[in-house]
Amino acid sequence: MNSNQTKQVLDTNVPITANRASVLASVRIEELYCIKSCVEAIESVVKNGGLVMDDGDDIYAEYRTHLSFKGQPGVGDRFFKWVHDHRWTFPAADRVKIHRSGTSYDEFPQHRELETFDDSDRKFVAVANGHHQKPPILQATDSKWWGWKDALAEVGIDVIFLCQDAIEMKFREKNGL
Repeated sequence: MNSNQTKQVLDTNVPITANRASVLASVRIEELYCIKSCVEAIESVVKNGGLVMDDGDDIYAEYRTHLSFKGQPGVGDRFFKWVHDHRWTFPAADRVKIHRSGTSYDEFPQHRELETFDDSDRKFVAVANGHHQKPPILQATDSKWWGWKDALAEVGIDVIFLCQDAIEMKFREKNGL
């Protein structure tokens, strides 16, 4: 991860993966790097206050579905509690207004290779695209994003793969590459 980047959008799988740090005994050795990367990314975002979200709380609602308001037992849960407690103090520019349009958003970029992009993940792209700095999206475990990374880059959206080796391998396996 580029630690100089102060503004970032976090896919929900980043805090979910970070939560696995609380159950290391059941984690495979090859997963440790991914978990560590997610924990460090969350710590950086919280320390620097660089989270970018939508002002309609679509991202927050997804976080709420998968993470605990109690802030425990995992790092991802503590992140969610921090988001819950601080989201109204984020700079106005970092609470991006996105406009739902059917199963997508007006701010979702038009690109032929993005037509099959998951409806449930479009909010992250719409927020990044609608923000004046076009912050990168941090991605942990969703291998489908590997197939869309080039098209996203073409429209000016960077994806930082915190678990790049695992995602690339999973993508290649799923697509027979």
